[in-house]
Amino acid sequence: MTWKHPSSPVTKKFKVQRSTAKLMATVFWDAKGVILFDILPQSQCITAVQYYSTFDCLRDAIRCKRPRLLRRGVVLQHNNATPHSENLTQQ
Repeated sequence: MTWKHPSSPVTKKFKVQRSTAKLMATVFWDAKGVILFDILPQSQCITAVQYYSTFDCLRDAIRCKRPRLLRRGVVLQHNNATPHSENLTQQ
């Protein structure tokens, strides 16, 4: 319970609605902005094949948006989640 002035407006409680669909987005960016924004289709999991496909799209996006990065070399920082540590991904 909080103290209020008698003339202060009544606070409204908003109902939170559940979203109708959940999406998983993969975003790659650098200091200049977003390079690739990829949305995974609904009810699909990230597998090594999907992960590899995303990197193909990333390479194409870098080639179009930041061609100098490919010449200097791209540094990617990611964690050791299961799809990242599979043999196909590390090749």
